[in-house]
Amino acid sequence: MEIDLDLDNIENLIKENKYKKILLQLPDGLKPYSNIIYNRLKEKFKDKELFIWFGTDFGGCDIPIYMDKFGFDLIIHFGHSKFYKLKL
Repeated sequence: MEIDLDLDNIENLIKENKYKKILLQLPDGLKPYSNIIYNRLKEKFKDKELFIWFGTDFGGCDIPIYMDKFGFDLIIHFGHSKFYKLKL
């Protein structure tokens, strides 16, 4: 089974925006790939702060939305569903 992590689109997203502090979140089944993802992104974006969320993640509905208090500009969630934060 080949896994498509869509890293090209992620790189374009980071490149086109002014994100400085980025959190990578992967479900438990993809955590073994976290080092590969981190290293590829860090090589291209040396000026960015990259972090990996190693807490539990039970899929697309388990986004650590409270992490915004730590000043992340972007949370990249590797999952099966897109979520958008509403501005109220």
